[in-house]
Amino acid sequence: MSGVALAMLGAVSQGVLWGLMVLGVYITYKILDIADLTVDGSFALGGCVCAAMIANKGMNPILAILIALLAGLAAGAVTGFLHTVFDIPAILSGILTQIALWSINLRIMGGKSNVPLLKAQTIFSEVVKVTGLTQSQVSLIVGLIIAALMIVFLYWLFGTEIGAALRATGNNEAMIRALGVDTRKTKMIALMLSNGLVAVSGALVCQSQKFGDINMGTGAIVIGLASIVIGEVLLGRLRSFGSRLISAVVGSVVYFLIRAIVLQLGMDANDMKLLSAVIVALALCVPVAINKWKIRSAYKEGGSDNA
Repeated sequence: MSGVALAMLGAVSQGVLWGLMVLGVYITYKILDIADLTVDGSFALGGCVCAAMIANKGMNPILAILIALLAGLAAGAVTGFLHTVFDIPAILSGILTQIALWSINLRIMGGKSNVPLLKAQTIFSEVVKVTGLTQSQVSLIVGLIIAALMIVFLYWLFGTEIGAALRATGNNEAMIRALGVDTRKTKMIALMLSNGLVAVSGALVCQSQKFGDINMGTGAIVIGLASIVIGEVLLGRLRSFGSRLISAVVGSVVYFLIRAIVLQLGMDANDMKLLSAVIVALALCVPVAINKWKIRSAYKEGGSDNA
């Protein structure tokens, strides 16, 4: 049981760290109503930048995270530039940036596909030394603190005038443009903010797992979408904006718990992509099926009452 409990704790801690990435996906997918596929590249970008700064430059791990944040903002700006200036569809702009980032990430790590941080100081190893807690416990605590700060920041930001403009751009772009708001700027800000959060998540995951890898962002967008949908299914009755942000992180934790449980049951790790696709499909299909069942039941009840 101790091994199972340790695996579950590790899954929760990873879910919280990846939750920052899910918050980034939430901004573009749910608020801006844009399918941004830059995520896979910008997540790896954050991890690669962080690993390179710590391993090659001996940089302070917190400063390395800030550099990763700037790199993520730049990646989002490139996608936003292609989309808003040249009118390239958002999904294609994200794909172009994602493809370019693979080569850029490889350059950042000096041509290596993997950079280990086993002997390097990270934000988690420093806290482990001070507190004496395990790596998983520290990852969970640090992740919860950073996630809480990001949720509070986003809640404040989207309550401001510029935040309201961002939300209105996703709800009705034509209307907000008619009111004199430059939607190109709002889209650019949202894409930069989203990919900045994604890169920070990649940097934290990199420090937590003690290595940066060129492929660490593969499938990140699928994880993000699955987590958002799972969070909405679990906390769908909560309508406030703050609760929706929290549900994104909760969905990420539940997603990684499901993965950990399935692995503990003996599933081949090579089948995790299939599992991710199944989770997303079920999370999307189940609410629709339940809604149709309720409508059909209400229709039958109405028909019987009239009879």
